[in-house]
Amino acid sequence: MKNLFIAIICFLGLTSVNAQDNSSPFPQVIDSLYREDQFYLGITYNLLNNKPNEVKQNGFSSGFNFGFIRDMPINKRRNKSIGVGLGLSFNSYNQNLQISSNQNKLGYSILDNDEINYSKNKFYTSVIEIPIEFRWRTSTATEYSFWRIYTGVKLGYVFNSSSKYEGEPDNIYLKDVNSINSLQYGLTLSAGYNTWNFHLYYGLNSLFDDTAFVNTHQINSNAVKIGLMFYIL
Repeated sequence: MKNLFIAIICFLGLTSVNAQDNSSPFPQVIDSLYREDQFYLGITYNLLNNKPNEVKQNGFSSGFNFGFIRDMPINKRRNKSIGVGLGLSFNSYNQNLQISSNQNKLGYSILDNDEINYSKNKFYTSVIEIPIEFRWRTSTATEYSFWRIYTGVKLGYVFNSSSKYEGEPDNIYLKDVNSINSLQYGLTLSAGYNTWNFHLYYGLNSLFDDTAFVNTHQINSNAVKIGLMFYIL
């Protein structure tokens, strides 16, 4: 009988809790000083904008980025904030602009599929990034599915770069492509609902410095990245 009484008391206690919160058998602690979306993970398709007419992209140029952003709400409701973070980005660009080296001097040429048989030609960048965002969302301290619009700038330092060519007559692999600008910066926009968020990065400066020329034309291509962004508390 004693065990039955204890079981009934426990049942009534759980029923009372569930009446307050149907999603959990335990009392919910509401954090009035909550922050949102402090870890991020992004996947992008990378484009070369403002490239010379002869330069064509081919294959899939991918990007992967992740990091941490400190969310700092600026209003009482905490649905507006400033975010400042630190992250890493790894990017590849498939195209027909061959990068070669002759006596430690880089050269650029256009690959013609009708004249040269090759299977791969791309360059890579690894970047330390500092995102700075203004953030608006419809979240509350207890609502985890909400609309968001985050916009801002992203500063980047290219700490590693390389290029790879596989084809005739010889494969070429270069490390530390020093004509790639070490400093990269651009505008960002992330918008969406819950898990799925559209992401756009538009580079404001050229990927290459003023020493990069192909057929007497300076290479002033900037990066445009389109993809998805995922946020985690």
